[in-house]
Amino acid sequence: MEETNDLTQQRLEKLRKIRNKKINPYPYRFERTHLSSEILNSFEKLQSSAVKVAGRMIAFRSHGKSTFLHILDGAGKIQVYIKEDEIGKDEYEFLNLLDLGDFVGIEGQVFKTKTGEVTVRAKSLYLLSKSLHPLPEKWHGLQDKELRYRQRYVDLFANLTIKDVFIKRAKIIGAMRNYLDRLGFVEVETPILQPIYGGASARPFKTHHNTLDMDLYLRIADELYLKRLIVGGFEKVYEFCKDFRNEGMDRTHNPEFTQLELYQAYADYNDIMKLCEDMIFEVAREVLGKEKIDYQGNEIDLSPPWSKISYLDSFKKYAKVDVQGKDENQIRQMAKQLNLNIDTEQNREELIEIIFGDLVQPNLISPTFVIDYPIEISPLAKKHREKDGLTERFEIFIAGYELGNAFSELNDPIDQKQRFEQQNKSTKSGEWVLDEDFIRALEYGMPPTGGLGIGVDRLVMVLTDSLSIRDVIFFPQMRPEK
Repeated sequence: MEETNDLTQQRLEKLRKIRNKKINPYPYRFERTHLSSEILNSFEKLQSSAVKVAGRMIAFRSHGKSTFLHILDGAGKIQVYIKEDEIGKDEYEFLNLLDLGDFVGIEGQVFKTKTGEVTVRAKSLYLLSKSLHPLPEKWHGLQDKELRYRQRYVDLFANLTIKDVFIKRAKIIGAMRNYLDRLGFVEVETPILQPIYGGASARPFKTHHNTLDMDLYLRIADELYLKRLIVGGFEKVYEFCKDFRNEGMDRTHNPEFTQLELYQAYADYNDIMKLCEDMIFEVAREVLGKEKIDYQGNEIDLSPPWSKISYLDSFKKYAKVDVQGKDENQIRQMAKQLNLNIDTEQNREELIEIIFGDLVQPNLISPTFVIDYPIEISPLAKKHREKDGLTERFEIFIAGYELGNAFSELNDPIDQKQRFEQQNKSTKSGEWVLDEDFIRALEYGMPPTGGLGIGVDRLVMVLTDSLSIRDVIFFPQMRPEK
């Protein structure tokens, strides 16, 4: 730490000297003409041409009266050659006041060195921004995981592969958006601040609106508002939404996360399954250029059709137990016999979820639809048309991660109200409130509808072979620095 402070003080002293020379170390603009990639890819055309490049200085090699720099811009890096007798003694000596990390502008000509490296021969040098902190570990990359997440602005230029992950993230979202637009979906926006939270089972973040003197909640899901739009006559809608859940954090959970939610009138969960597998397959082909991906050593084929297994059968196949018809005590004993970590506070549904998460989910590596969930854990899904006690619901699993949830949406207002009331009895928070306006919307009539929610962050994890959700969120939630 003392070494870092000393280096910072040295840079501050250089900054003082620059100002004393009446040079602005933070000028307003620089007229760049070319990116590094444009010069590297079009050398034959640009050879001997005048160019202006700009970027962060990441390498510096002085050889007396000549110096080589590497600068990093948004498209890559390029070498710069500076010679004292070509730019003048004063400007060349100005290099002594520069440090790795500074942003510089270079005006010069394109040529190739004797080693064949495309280079810009500088005729003029401009300081565009003085960096007051040394680059991490002398440009060997920022290694500390927590520091990388906390100082993402350093991580992005110190670990260049992480930037590629976020570029792919943007392309993945764009490809999903384009896919839905081609199918006639309309992108919409729904409230983030909601007087009644719903659409999922989760603890919300709570705030207070002073003017209205009322409590509001950051949304945990978009579902109930998007369904209102289906009632209103929009037949295909989607939203890329920021949702918030005041719950635990781990490798697949962040309090603020991104979801894609979509709803299609006159469709059921079979139609949505087809849409889902086709969309993810097409996104992978468009963004990654391939149909098979590698995730943490597993080759995963995204080609449709994907596997299907019923929720209840998945326990029999992977956990070697049958949970159907078992009461809470029986499930608890089952979990104990399986040596799972449980406590006395968990109810039947939570115990079953632990068994599923520990013994079933890790086996779902290839794309799989787990279908037909029990009605007691699916309050927003239609009752199954053929199987008593079950609903027309599926969840998407790839690489052992749950990536999405979908239903043939419940549109019977009487059944929906009864389900909500039952949910109210079983909630532990004491804050659950029946959304009467949503029930009223259903009473006006909602056509048969299929709906889907996909965790965008987790999908990006899988498609970019990232181990943690923090690797695909620019600024994940962190504890305050000590």
